[in-house]
Amino acid sequence: MKPRSLMFTLFGEYIQHYGNEVWIGSLIQMMSHFGISESSIRGAALRMVQQGFFEVRKIGNNSYYSLTPKGKRTMMDGFNRVYSQRNYKWDGQWRVLTYSVPEQKRELRNQIRKELSLMGFGLISHGTWASPNPIEPQVMEWVKDYHLEPYVILFTASSIVSHSNEQIIERGWDFPYIAKEYDRFIETYERKYEEFQHRAWNNELTDRECFIERTKLVHEYRSFFFIDPGFPNDLLPDDWSGTRARELFFNVHQLLAIPAICYFETLFEAAPDREVTFNRDKAINPFMEMI
Repeated sequence: MKPRSLMFTLFGEYIQHYGNEVWIGSLIQMMSHFGISESSIRGAALRMVQQGFFEVRKIGNNSYYSLTPKGKRTMMDGFNRVYSQRNYKWDGQWRVLTYSVPEQKRELRNQIRKELSLMGFGLISHGTWASPNPIEPQVMEWVKDYHLEPYVILFTASSIVSHSNEQIIERGWDFPYIAKEYDRFIETYERKYEEFQHRAWNNELTDRECFIERTKLVHEYRSFFFIDPGFPNDLLPDDWSGTRARELFFNVHQLLAIPAICYFETLFEAAPDREVTFNRDKAINPFMEMI
């Protein structure tokens, strides 16, 4: 696990429900469970401040970190995709985005490609990206945040004349590869789920283990959003393994949820000058947030 990515996972799974601010000492304790050193954690937190994702305030010798609006949007993009309902039908609209960036801004061009992939766009031809998902507000907010108005054009189309929808999908996304990755996840977590059930029944599963395993589960499942565009149901292949993977994710998550939160609460320390309202129910079952 990379420190920055794990920090977003911890904020999305736990810290956002406990005031959205955490003492660096608590963060170090949490992340040490995943083999990350204190120096790496402090360095990553500093970079997150410099990049505008974190803000930090001092109380005495202690530092408390919280997400900036930019950081919260980044965290919530991943959080919403993990927990939101996906059984929606396609509205028949393609979102098509083109961009033209000068050669001297090559780094910006690479960043645009990365962000478009994360939002679920597929590259259908040189400089032309498409998505069937209704993400216009998210795209325009991204364009505004990064001052991309001179370089980017976004429009919608009800059909693409030169190619069928199936051909566009084949051009932009590798669904056989994505299905194989979901199958690997299913194979791993079906075995783990059976083991966790057995150990929980016999009171052999500790709160500490549940915290570690729930965090690993979410961290691994969240990685699918680097490759899975989250298509509407009617554009997905038949017997889509992503659906089975999601059901398994829910089952394992809920089996581990309560003891994981109990252990998190032993590690978490809020700032002494703020009265924090804990939302334990949402931390235990974030799926309810999205219904």
